[in-house]
Amino acid sequence: MSTVVDLHATSQEAFDAADHLEPATLERAQRRLTAKAIGELTHERLLSPTPVPDAAGWWEVRTVASVWRFHAHVHEPEHWSVDPASLLRADVEQDVTRPVDVLELVAELHEELGIPDHLVAVYLEELSATLAAACWSDVHHDHSAEDLLDADLATTEAAMHEGHPAFIATNGRIGYGLDDYRAYAPETGSEVHLVWLAVRREHTVLAVGDGIDEDTLYAGELDADERAGFELRLRSLGLDPRDYLLVPAHPWQWTNKLAITFAADVARRDVVPLGPGRDAYRAQQSVRTFLNVSDPSRLYVKTALSVQNMGFMRGLSPHYMRGTPAINDWVHRLVADDAELRRCGFEVLRERAAVGYTGGVYQQVAGVRRGPYQKMFAALWRETPTLVAGERAATMASLLHRDRDGRSLVAATVRASGLDPADWVRRYLDVYLRPVAHCLWAHDLAFMPHGENLILVLRDHVPVRAYMKDVGEEVALLVGDGPEAHPEHELPEAVRRIRATVPEGQQSLAVLTDVLDGFLRFLAAILADDGVLPGADFWTVAAECLRDLQADHPELADQHARYDLLAPDFEHSCLNRLQLRNTLEMVDLADQATSLQLVGRLANPLHGR
Repeated sequence: MSTVVDLHATSQEAFDAADHLEPATLERAQRRLTAKAIGELTHERLLSPTPVPDAAGWWEVRTVASVWRFHAHVHEPEHWSVDPASLLRADVEQDVTRPVDVLELVAELHEELGIPDHLVAVYLEELSATLAAACWSDVHHDHSAEDLLDADLATTEAAMHEGHPAFIATNGRIGYGLDDYRAYAPETGSEVHLVWLAVRREHTVLAVGDGIDEDTLYAGELDADERAGFELRLRSLGLDPRDYLLVPAHPWQWTNKLAITFAADVARRDVVPLGPGRDAYRAQQSVRTFLNVSDPSRLYVKTALSVQNMGFMRGLSPHYMRGTPAINDWVHRLVADDAELRRCGFEVLRERAAVGYTGGVYQQVAGVRRGPYQKMFAALWRETPTLVAGERAATMASLLHRDRDGRSLVAATVRASGLDPADWVRRYLDVYLRPVAHCLWAHDLAFMPHGENLILVLRDHVPVRAYMKDVGEEVALLVGDGPEAHPEHELPEAVRRIRATVPEGQQSLAVLTDVLDGFLRFLAAILADDGVLPGADFWTVAAECLRDLQADHPELADQHARYDLLAPDFEHSCLNRLQLRNTLEMVDLADQATSLQLVGRLANPLHGR
């Protein structure tokens, strides 16, 4: 006779899934994450380290319970490279050595950090999950920096473990258990078979881009016999396949949300599970986007995922899906028609089609500001990079990657290229900084150009062009407080959604914050710390890149002055302060400008060079 204990017995395999959580591995992960936390909290002026007397390069931070000492190099702009191995922690009263623990650091500082009392535990849980992910990567990732020099895109993506370089709690994935982590976390490299659902057409929105329709979409993404099998499943239930659209879903989302939250819709046959798809996919760094590894020529698939990760529930709005392909086509045409961007080799990966379920009771009760329950059931398809012989694609985040032994991939890449480091940096900036700045100056267009959102194309280990992705949700057409630019009536209806009113003077933060402070300061510090290129030389090359762009486009002189990327300083927009203030929803995506946490001004490392 079975007992409750028997029915819920946990196999030894489930316990073994936690074998990466052991003291030595945790010690390394704690040191790395604590070093990052101290560096970024200092950068955001939440901490003020004081120099240790008679110990050059040593600093200390005092909390209510501990004294934290460490060695650090300070780079422009206010970037602290804290040596994880140097970290020392002592009891503030008894001068007794205590373990380095990032959770206890935050707990000791939570009032100074401004974390609301009811969210302290939530933030700590995201930190703990980030630690667990770091432990897993430490145990299972054995790729050296040199191993990744010639790796394909999928392998490089799976090798990334840092997450966003500025955010401290980057890999929360609250909602995933151990089995879910092993099955779906990007860094595990696990193969995933998406779940296909048939959704009643009258309750669903399907939007497609230029040159594509419903039949070509599904014919391109599903084998003919697989699609026929789905139709047979519907007919076996007495349903007409013509009444349904096909929607891919994350397996976790189906099991944990859709089959339960939309139980009535499933029972009514408004939603019909068809089973797992044939193709194998791998999750990308963004957690909910998948690369097809069975047939890489097929599109990326981005799915709604009701998992809390880095300040957001990672859903997708079916109402946003209506305009997403049209926005992508509009941005694609703008970029493709610009001769400067063509010379830079800058392209966007279009989101070619999008689908979302608008039926059910949750959409009926949605207010003006839709929440997680209105973002559970949608997906989109995105182009994949096109390469020619001799080219290799890699996530730009890989330039900030260090392997298990601390060796940086960018240092290995520069060495392998055979170029002088300054020349390599200039080649890189010409395919990244130059086109992103030109989009702002020429078109008032801003992307979210952090490392995970760009794919670099390299030839002989030298960047030659770049793809921007995640266009539909994160592109913005910036409008200031002056004379109206890009009036709504001149824009296609779907594109009006990306028109963003930003206080005059803050538009340049799209480059100064998101590119310089959000990515290049980390890259410059790695190159300097590894003895590849001094920081002053890096920023000189970057300034020359922008000055050359200005010289090539004198017709944009007014825009160069309006968005002065070479100004002495700029408003210091702080990312962790956003997450610390509200780790559940750190930014109102419909009004991002008012969400900014601005703390004084930051000296511009490009000025005067």
